[in-house]
Amino acid sequence: MNYMSLFLKGLVLGAAAIAPGVSGGALAVIFGLYDKITYFIAHLTKDFKENVLYFIPVGIGGVAGVLVFSRIIEYLFHYHEIEIKYAFIGLMLGTMPLVVEQANKKGYKHKYLIPFIITLCITLIAAYFENNEINVIMDASAAPLNLIVYGVIIGFGTIIPGISSSIILMFAGAYEIVIGAISNIQISLLFYLGIGFVLSVFLFAKIISMLFERAYGITYYAIIGLVLGSVVSIFPGFHLNVNYLLNIIILLTCCLLSYSLSKSGKR
Repeated sequence: MNYMSLFLKGLVLGAAAIAPGVSGGALAVIFGLYDKITYFIAHLTKDFKENVLYFIPVGIGGVAGVLVFSRIIEYLFHYHEIEIKYAFIGLMLGTMPLVVEQANKKGYKHKYLIPFIITLCITLIAAYFENNEINVIMDASAAPLNLIVYGVIIGFGTIIPGISSSIILMFAGAYEIVIGAISNIQISLLFYLGIGFVLSVFLFAKIISMLFERAYGITYYAIIGLVLGSVVSIFPGFHLNVNYLLNIIILLTCCLLSYSLSKSGKR
């Protein structure tokens, strides 16, 4: 077991969980962790010791990613949004071949393309509205019930690939409240966020795990559609100049890094 590889994957997932426009669930898919995570959460008592030992480095990396990068992500997305989006796109694209291989491990059927196309279209349509109708749709506050709802949103975005919980929180006007609570380690706020997060993760993980057990190929291809849709949705465009040449270098570097991590994890 490559503990450093698992830690680095957890680190990236933690950073992605708080990065606007990026889906932590999508990155979990391309890192080959998604079905393992959902199965573990949905069946806690089965192979408990082995699963805990496997996910300890991922969990440590995830917590470190959230705590260390919460302030950094705020800064980078404010001043270097384009570069960061290219980096995340590179991370996603680098392991797509292995994701498809994983989806086909129980065989491939042409009908799997139907859920793939449907979820891809849904993600692209959602991205269109995200990019063209960004406004606050509710009054945000740090009231306990509101914080639990924000935690549910974070859990939903963590478990469902292609969904950015940060974007939803921005719509709700709550992103700054959540990122502030995390970066400043405000225990009283994190407690209620944690309640909502845990409830959401357990609920959706059980649903996803059940779908994997009953319709593995269809479920995986539906998830691939969500992942590819999220890649397209965060693509910031391209122009022929020196700055964008640097962005391409960043994309390719991250692509190679994520490919290496996924191959290492598979071994």
